[in-house]
Amino acid sequence: MDEAIVLQYKVSPDDFTRAGEASSDVKSKLKQMGVSPDAIRKVAIAMYEGEINMVIHARGGHITVSITPEQITMELADVGPGIPDVDLAMKAGYSTAPDAVRSLGFGAGMGLPNMKKYTDDMRINTKLGVGTTITMVVNL
Repeated sequence: MDEAIVLQYKVSPDDFTRAGEASSDVKSKLKQMGVSPDAIRKVAIAMYEGEINMVIHARGGHITVSITPEQITMELADVGPGIPDVDLAMKAGYSTAPDAVRSLGFGAGMGLPNMKKYTDDMRINTKLGVGTTITMVVNL
């Protein structure tokens, strides 16, 4: 693999039945490519958490995954409300998910903490009223 393989996904807002399809597809493709199980697990967890956050909070968005021999980069971009307090949002257990979402088993406040835990680098670029872009890297 000389150049990056780029995969793109659209995440639909409020569609919990399809949430996780992008991360599942990436997991499958990484397995076919022979990427280590540990790296696949990290990518799948981090990307799934981000995907769910986009469904719950952000009116959907787009995910771009770039795979090189050195790393897997996931960029999750949405046009949601933005994150008012990133430090607070990074605290385990903090959630702004509505009760209807919690009743489905989501919104426990572990999304962003797990995204950080399972990646080697994570950057959050957020602007209130405009949206959020989260870039995550898993080194191979």
